[in-house]
Amino acid sequence: MKLFFQIDNYDYQPQRYLYSVEQMMLMLFPGEKPDYPSDPFSEQENSACFSLHRGDINTTVTAQVVRNGQTESGAISFPSQELDLAPEQVYHSIQHALKLAFYQAAVAILGVHPPWGALTGVRPVKLPTKAMRQGCSPEAAQKELEQVYHVSPVRAKLATDCAHYSLGVEQTLSPTQVSLYIGIPFCPTRCSYCSFVSGEIGKMLHLVEPYLEHVEQELIYTGSILEKMGFSIFSLYVGGGTPTVLSAAQLDHLLHVAKEHLPLSGCIEYTVEAGRPDTITPEKLAVLRRHQIDRISINPQTLQDSVLETIGRKHTAQEIVDTYHLARSMGFSSINMDLIAGLPGDTYSGFCQSLDGVLAMAPENITVHTLAMKKGSKLMESGCQSNQGDMVSQMLDYSFHALQTAEYAPYYLYRQKYMSGSLENIGWCKPGTESVYNIVMMEELQTVLSVGGGGMTKLVNRSTGKILRLPNPKYPHDYLSGFEKVLAQKDQIPKFYQQ
Repeated sequence: MKLFFQIDNYDYQPQRYLYSVEQMMLMLFPGEKPDYPSDPFSEQENSACFSLHRGDINTTVTAQVVRNGQTESGAISFPSQELDLAPEQVYHSIQHALKLAFYQAAVAILGVHPPWGALTGVRPVKLPTKAMRQGCSPEAAQKELEQVYHVSPVRAKLATDCAHYSLGVEQTLSPTQVSLYIGIPFCPTRCSYCSFVSGEIGKMLHLVEPYLEHVEQELIYTGSILEKMGFSIFSLYVGGGTPTVLSAAQLDHLLHVAKEHLPLSGCIEYTVEAGRPDTITPEKLAVLRRHQIDRISINPQTLQDSVLETIGRKHTAQEIVDTYHLARSMGFSSINMDLIAGLPGDTYSGFCQSLDGVLAMAPENITVHTLAMKKGSKLMESGCQSNQGDMVSQMLDYSFHALQTAEYAPYYLYRQKYMSGSLENIGWCKPGTESVYNIVMMEELQTVLSVGGGGMTKLVNRSTGKILRLPNPKYPHDYLSGFEKVLAQKDQIPKFYQQ
């Protein structure tokens, strides 16, 4: 789609808004690619032309969208005095108007409103959280989503419900606390939908021991920095990949190093993403229990054997059930289970049966993901098409009804690019069992330090809202070869807080 900005006053720097417009285009017209012509183009080409006119009282942003020969326009106005404010406020006013004008014109062509309306970001819960923090009632926060951003009532209610949990966790945080993530980027096999930087253990076995040695060094170095700063860890999460692909002895040693060298005396939550039943053994679960870990994930994704085979899983649905009951018998009191709506080969009835099967096991948390066709995944590389958005929407509708009937509540959600039907991922919990790590990480409520390959440290200044991202190298071999830089990057933690 050709995108063209007719903004004569370049003080407003139209190039600053390219990303926002592109994201709106990708959401409304999946498959389109942005093109910025230097010469005039035919009015019959798929295009969006944006203009800004400043009047004495109001400024109007207009979008004219052409799609398959149909032309529609949208216009949004705001007080011209907003253009005389600080640069970031000017940016917000113009960006908001551009996106909404584009949205108005596009939905007139499409004839339907997407479930999340004009919202393109991955964290829609931030809007009602901010509104409620400033004194709005939940009802008013929900209405803002519906009326200003055209979010459907169902999605607006989900976001507002999640905002309650975000605010609840926020009130318990201390400025001298951080959360910490340990990444184990190895799996028994690579699932077809996965784009994470995890490697199949059989092909990368030679890297596991040196990788763990370096992770332990990074843990020790990070712990020493936190101790000097007088900081402590609020929540600890071991993810992947599949952490339980490690041996019982390797898990034991990793957790021992973490316990010995991190300031964990005030840690309120320890989580290990066990994930796949073909990596879980009584010996490994016993190690986790010895380290006072009682929160794990056992993630089926589906309970349909044919779908498990299609996505590259080397276990059966019955093994998932057996592993769940094994964990229960060993004293794990908080278990999360993931499902994915829209997996290749799945059907509406198959998804419903999977969810019903998970509900019968009654885990404390159930996370329902929408399949996202991610770059780097086998599905994307093979050209496989995801299930149609209408079917995935029906799957999610069923999950809303079934989970709420079973007295689960939505506590965090996020969206991703290339997601079927432009929908969302939602974490559901029984009362009092929400994962605080998931909330602080997704809503960026506090600093989350990342240790290991593929991790992203986010340093968060809660008073200013400033966020500094510090990525570790993605792949295990890059993490090993660039380890001096990994440690040096950790030195930015105290510098960030001293500013």
